[in-house]
Amino acid sequence: MKFTIGTKKEMTQIFDKDGIISPVTLIDISGTKFAGTRKADKDGYNAIILATGEKKRTTKSEREKYKELGAVPKKIVEFRVEKLEEGQEKGKEVEFEIEAGQKINVTAITKGKGFAGVIKRWGFSGGPKTHGQSDRHRAPGSIGAGTTPGRVFKGKKMPGRMGGKVQTVQNLKVVKFEKQAGLLYVKGAIPGSKGSYNLIRLVNGNSA
Repeated sequence: MKFTIGTKKEMTQIFDKDGIISPVTLIDISGTKFAGTRKADKDGYNAIILATGEKKRTTKSEREKYKELGAVPKKIVEFRVEKLEEGQEKGKEVEFEIEAGQKINVTAITKGKGFAGVIKRWGFSGGPKTHGQSDRHRAPGSIGAGTTPGRVFKGKKMPGRMGGKVQTVQNLKVVKFEKQAGLLYVKGAIPGSKGSYNLIRLVNGNSA
């Protein structure tokens, strides 16, 4: 397989053979299973459905639907592919084909920061702190012109909801892969908080 679902663990550091230290993020890809397929003749496209995690509270219909998996999954993701292959039966564990030195793209939901002002959200410098400016320290300042155009342009950097968006980080190097434990050591940081789910794709590997 050229793609899978992983769970973000903690960050740590690792030394290479030359003694150079690198910051790495641990991603647990163990326990990901095939949860079904989509077929072009029936659904209009080919896709593989992967699932991981385990729901604590489940319904009878969910347990019946995913009985081949042994548990009701917490995260279910559909990956479109050009063609389906053998050995992708429902309930079978996914074998992610990767080695140290290869690169991956990681997609996840970034940490939610709530409602934030322009200084935290966009890195604005704020207003003057002297000459009686007692209430302008963290204000955005002017947001537009006067009579012309008489409005604020779309996309203006202003206060608002920060984080909680889908983000993809590309070309992350896999420093180490512990196959037995199902742990990927990825150089650098990836989106999301600890325990969040990540979609992992091998670079130039969009098919099974």
